[in-house]
Amino acid sequence: MSNDQPPPRPGGQPDEPPRAAGEGGERPDGPGLPSAPPPGDDSARYDAPYGSNPYGGAEGAVDPLAGMPPLAALGRRLVARIIDALIIGIPVTLILWGLMGDWEVGTGESSDGGSYVQQAIVLLVYFVYDGWMLSSRGQTLGKMAMRIRVAMLDNGTVPHGNPAWFRAGVYSLPQLVPCIGFLFWLLNVLFCTWDRPYRQCIHDKAAKTVVVSAAQVLSD
Repeated sequence: MSNDQPPPRPGGQPDEPPRAAGEGGERPDGPGLPSAPPPGDDSARYDAPYGSNPYGGAEGAVDPLAGMPPLAALGRRLVARIIDALIIGIPVTLILWGLMGDWEVGTGESSDGGSYVQQAIVLLVYFVYDGWMLSSRGQTLGKMAMRIRVAMLDNGTVPHGNPAWFRAGVYSLPQLVPCIGFLFWLLNVLFCTWDRPYRQCIHDKAAKTVVVSAAQVLSD
């Protein structure tokens, strides 16, 4: 027998060559570990941190939406804002009308100054409402009704404190500036219609938040 041949195993059969890594259903990083889920398996989708993707996208690229709850539909976001505007705007306006009336100044005619002050007060009340609700639970009453919520983009948690107030401020306070404030607000709310991949408005980008479905959320 040549010395180049490996010694036979008991039973007269030569040893098998070592199995290549990854054969037989084992992962290359160690025996006995389960294989990664197939690309179509979403069972662990909502357990991963925002922005991570265990499978990769096409051509091996990372899918920025993997690990996140579904993004909130734009229609739901719009209806949520309308509900919040009505919740704040109607009672505050009625109270101001009772207190201020038409606020006639100088000429005896209804003054635009009174209208501006009323609008400014409504905006400030909305800012406090929006910032407080988002900071405490990531949802306003309108967002609760539409089953959507605001979350931090990096980890999906409630935007407690500064992010919530900064987001609310960028949305509401620029409207205090006549004309230019409305143009900024219009650009802000329309921005999410073309922004990709997260459909963020400008106030989302400023606060590093994203609006997602409340049916699938990460724990705080």
